[in-house]
Order: sequence, then structure tokens, then C-alpha cells
Amino acid sequence: MEERDDYTFMTIKDAILAINQKVNLIGVVVEWGFPKQSKGSDCFCSLKIIDESRSTPGISVNIFAENMEKLPRVISVGDIIQLSHVLIKTHNGEAYALFNKKFSSFALYEGKNGEDFLPYQVSLRFRPREQDKKFVGGLRNWLSNFQLGEDSRNIPLLREIKKGERMDLVCKILHICEVAEGEWMAFVWDGTDTPPNHIHNKLEDEMDNQLPLQLEPLPLSRDIFHSFPTVGSILRVIIDQVNKKHVLHLLNTGKWMIFLNVLCQVNTGLWYGLLTHFTRLRYMPSEDPLILERQRPFEKRLSIQYGRMPFWSFPWISRITEVDYNDDKPPFVTLMDVLNHQKVTAKFRCTIRVVAALPCLAEDVRSPCGNYRMRLTLEDPTARIHAFVYGEDGEKFFDGYPSVDVLKRKLNKLLGVAISDDCKEIKDAPRNPPWVQCCLKSYYLDKNDKWGSRHYRIFDTKLVG
Repeated sequence: MEERDDYTFMTIKDAILAINQKVNLIGVVVEWGFPKQSKGSDCFCSLKIIDESRSTPGISVNIFAENMEKLPRVISVGDIIQLSHVLIKTHNGEAYALFNKKFSSFALYEGKNGEDFLPYQVSLRFRPREQDKKFVGGLRNWLSNFQLGEDSRNIPLLREIKKGERMDLVCKILHICEVAEGEWMAFVWDGTDTPPNHIHNKLEDEMDNQLPLQLEPLPLSRDIFHSFPTVGSILRVIIDQVNKKHVLHLLNTGKWMIFLNVLCQVNTGLWYGLLTHFTRLRYMPSEDPLILERQRPFEKRLSIQYGRMPFWSFPWISRITEVDYNDDKPPFVTLMDVLNHQKVTAKFRCTIRVVAALPCLAEDVRSPCGNYRMRLTLEDPTARIHAFVYGEDGEKFFDGYPSVDVLKRKLNKLLGVAISDDCKEIKDAPRNPPWVQCCLKSYYLDKNDKWGSRHYRIFDTKLVG
């Protein structure tokens, strides 16, 4: 990068020492926070910029404007911003730049892949200068070999998320779509398994208020599912009406992104993230070591014998089920493998939890003529599906035709019903189903719509608990 003319621009390293002085800066936007209303009548956004002199942690810039439209609209985190007459202040001993709408100005340029030197957004007071081009070009050259500093090395994995906490996440964006009017959802992934949750839904409510298979109102198309990895949890991240216009253009399918301050929550046992006014997005070069740190364990996981079993099922699964399906000792697969299988009809061996049953009462699992007919809701870290237990498969599953009391005891264990020390059900207690193995077969009901009528049955599986 060419030597800067300090009369025109000050490096960030020098600027943080120029407290209470107005300076001109140019840097790369590596973090961007959603615009919001300030405590007064103005609108506000915060971003963080870096340059060659201070690539970590850079300097924060607080920008105020009369309305949202006059705030910087960063097209891509990693773009370049030019700032004129910003005031250097301190807060809790940390220097930051304050953009004042009365005398400051900005210009935004494309980042390292930019081909021209025309800003794509400027503020009203901005005045371009010919020498600006060399600084933009210099930053682009430097950025092409840039790697994030050590401050981002301790970002947790999805398997470490905790309910109700705001967390930083490094994830690959798999898909973005509108799931309801004004509500968008991003599907993100890092190759690890989110923790299983207790199920608070009552079993007896399954008839009228069944446990959902996914958070979005309608399932995604098969084409989209086929583009998803079959190992590792896919976290739904909700983008509400307020934030969608500020964030959608920054989320690119197939790219990795650092999400800072995402609120992690659980709904009906399913994890989701929520982008709030406190969320920030951080730039991530495609060659960043953090990406390799996520991809390497995932690739190793695929290469080992039990790599497709849920992380949370180890050291081993519960012994309350047994399987007889030993045709060439089929390996364990995930439910996403099942959903994405190339053939409509196939057989699988899975490690799952049974999170719901219909009917849920032991005395109702057989029809009046004595045939088993039951629908179970199965989940693993990758998906949820319905699977039926029917006829002779039910006879195998329940080991014949035991009494209602025996059936009830077996179902309680399978569904993770909380039991007191005196062997009685604890009313309204959350359930914690165990990890068990089962064999699944897929089949279709309509030969003219095989994929659309595809269903799943449990077979060659015995409930011995």
C-alpha cells in the first residue's frame, strides 16, 4: 500500500491518539450494526473500520443522521468507507470516531473486488478529490491478503449455543427466504450439532396442536433440501420486518459470515437465532482460518465410522431399542440423509429421539380390531420427520401384545417422560427423550406422485425398555 498523505488522511493508529480532534479517515468496514432510532430525534448506526496500521481491533465509528436513508448503507461488509471531519472521542478508555451530521461526511466504495473508484453512496457534504483513488486502491490491495486478527478465535460453535443468551457465531449461509409476510429467515450451518432440548409440549396435545417438523410455516422444496449438508445442524435465523431492509443484501448464500450478538432461543424444542438491534455483522475473508477450523473437523467427521451419529448421543445410545436390520451392517445415517436420499424407497438405520407420539396413550396404540397404528415424531440434530409404526412392524416394535401397563412403561421411557422416585409420572414436567437407534423404510402412497406422497415407517426395531 502506498504511503499516505497524513494531511489528507490520518491512520487509525494515529487517530486514536488525537482525542477531541477532527480527523479524516479511510478504512475497511469489518463490522456493521443495524440502524436504529437514537434516544433523540436522529437515527444512528455503528460500524468498525480497520486499516493497515491497526487491523485489530480497528476503531468504532458512531454515525448520526436525520433519517435512515442518510445513514451509510453498506452493500457488503468488507467495503471501504471514507470519513471526513469525524471527531475522536473516548468511552470507557476506548477511542472511537463520532460522525456529526453538521460537519462530517462519508463515501462508500466497493471492497477488494471493486473495479472503479466511484463511490456507490455519499453523504451530502462529501467532496471527492483525485488523490482519494490511490488510498482506495491501496486498501483494496492490502485487503486481498488480509486475515482477521486473534480477537475472533474464541467464537463458539453451534453445539455450544445456550438458550436465552446473546452469542457470536461463525456460520455458512445456506439459504435465505421469506417464510411469512414481512418475515425472512436465513438458514446457517457450521458443521456441528446443536444440543438437544427438553420438550415442553404435552403429549396429549399432539392431536390438536402437533409438534412442528420445522419452524417455517411450510417445508422447503426438495431442491433446496438437496443443497443442504446432511450432517450438522442447520440453524434458522429470523430476520424481522424492521431489520430485513438493512441486512438481507449483506447475506450471501454460500458465504461464511460472523454474526455478533445473536439472540439464541428455543421454540417447541427447535433452536433458532434472532437478529436484533444489538446484532452486528463482521467481515470474513474466504480464506480466513476460522473457516478452515470449522471445515476440518466436519470433513474428518464424515470419514469416520460413527461420524453421522449425533454428537450428543455419545458415549453411546440408550439400550431401550434393538434392531434386527443387519443387511451388510448398514451405517448410521442422519434424518437429513433420509430426506435427501436419491431414491423414493430405501431402508435406513438412524440414531434419533422420539419427541412425540400419536396416539400417546398406551390403550389407544391399537385399533379396535387389534392392529398397531401409531405415528411417532423423530428428531436428530439435522431434521424432524414423522414415522409410522403399523401392523406387524408394531408387533415387532412392542414385542408382541403386552399389557397396557407394560406398553405405558415402554412408551414413557421412549418419550422421556419424567418419573418420580415412586415410579409415577411427574405432571407437566418437560420430557427428555433418550437417543435410540431404529430402522426406517421410505415408501410412497401414490405412484403418480412418488416424492409428494413419500412416507416413513419404523421396521425391524424392538422397544425393550
